[in-house]
Order: sequence, then C-alpha cells, then structure tokens
Amino acid sequence: MTAATSITVRVPLQIRHRRGRKTVVTPMADGAAPVMTRADPALVKALARAFRYQRMLDEGRYASITEMAAAERIERGYLGSLLRLTLLAPDLVTNAVDGRQPPSVALAALLEPFPLCWRSQGELFGSDGSGK
Repeated sequence: MTAATSITVRVPLQIRHRRGRKTVVTPMADGAAPVMTRADPALVKALARAFRYQRMLDEGRYASITEMAAAERIERGYLGSLLRLTLLAPDLVTNAVDGRQPPSVALAALLEPFPLCWRSQGELFGSDGSGK
C-alpha cells in the first residue's frame, strides 16, 4: 500500500467586491490581458430589460403596460420606470454598458424622473448630451 499524497494547486486570482457582488478577476493568460469592466451589473440588466420590454410593446405582444406588468409579474410603476430608460441619450446607454458612465449615472438616479431632451440629460448626468 502506498502512502496518501496531496497535491496543492495554486490559481492566481483576485476577488473584487462590486456593489454587493464579488467578481473573480483572473490574471493574464497567453499574453492577453483580462477584460476589465466597471459596468454596473444592475444598471446593465435594467437597460436590457427596458429595451426588451419596449420591443415587446412595439411588436404588439402586449396591448398596454398594465397587461405586460401582469404577465411579467412585476409592479406596473416599476415597469414604467424601466421603460423610461429607453429614452436615455444613446451615449449614456453606451457608456453605461461599457462601464464608462460617470458616477452620477446609477440605476437609482435613472429610475427617478429625468429630462427627455438628450442635451439636458447630458447636463444632468455629466455627459456631452450629443446622443452619439
């Protein structure tokens, strides 16, 4: 009978805490740097849902927000707040998805009423407001 042996495996990684989540960051592999993002997962998820819900309304799957809220089992007021995210300037959406949003662009701030004019949104949230 042979004696039991143990093997120790070391995996270099870092654990970063981000807004209530832990993210595992691995080191470079094969000379390629890891993809680093500062995107707020809650904001990105909310934007994705907002555009999905808007598309379903546009396609006629639901006749109203009330009908959609009942079918999706979410509160009508929250659904309305999410749908308002589709009115954000395109540069704000792109920056949020890419993780380049200014600190003032957080989900909590975006669920509050904001101006519909892209230039005014830029002034409020610290973007150029061009929509590009």
